[in-house]
Formats: sequence, structure tokens, C-alpha cells
Amino acid sequence: MTLISTDAAVASSARKILVVDDESHILHVVSLKLRNAGFTVVTGSDGQEGLDLAHSELPDLIITDFQMPQLSGLELCRRLRQEPATSHIRAIMLTARGYQLGPQDAEQSGIRRMLSKPFSPRHLLATVNEVLNEAA
Repeated sequence: MTLISTDAAVASSARKILVVDDESHILHVVSLKLRNAGFTVVTGSDGQEGLDLAHSELPDLIITDFQMPQLSGLELCRRLRQEPATSHIRAIMLTARGYQLGPQDAEQSGIRRMLSKPFSPRHLLATVNEVLNEAA
């Protein structure tokens, strides 16, 4: 008989993550890793679609690319942070440029971690769990 930690099982199965990236292969890899870990995953391919999905889906966490069409990931997160219904949503930002957030940007956006591309899917999953555990 195998016992599964109820904390780990509940943490992932009850959590919804919105992944927003204009690179389809990134969406695929990240979504697959998260689904395999038991998360519910919703995807968007640009900043405006991400904003719309965040309003309709109310995810527990957003993983967003920095540089995208329509809205940047930073602008997406800032807009969500300004609205009462979405201000609690934490975010992880993916960046190909090694971009770093200043303290004010982090506060205004709800972005908790930055990961540079290319990234390890295993490291991303560990970061997701860290950010979600901080929120709990």
C-alpha cells in the first residue's frame, strides 16, 4: 500500500495555473510538466489573452513570459494587481533577456520569481511549489 502525502496531493490537484507565452513550445513543455504534477492548466498565447483568461479563470498562479504581443508579462501582472478580484494572484515571470525586477516593480506586479530561459522544467516546478506554499 502506497501512501500519498495529502498536503502534496491537495496542493497540486486543487490548484489552477495560467501559463501565458507566445512561444508554443514553451507553452507545451510547461503545461505538460504542470499537468503531470497534478495541476489544472490554462494557457494563453499573448498578454491580452492572458489578461482575459485571468479574469475568467481566476488562477492560483500565473506563469508569464516577459516579452509578448499585446501586453508584456509585466503589464499583464500590473493590471491584475490593480483589480480587487485578481490582486491576490501571484506570478512567476519567464525571460530570455535576464531581466531583473526592481522592488517597486515586484510590489506593483505580484511577481514573486524570475526565471531565465532556457530553464529546467524541474526547477520551474520547484519554483511553482515554493510560490504556492508562500501563498498558503
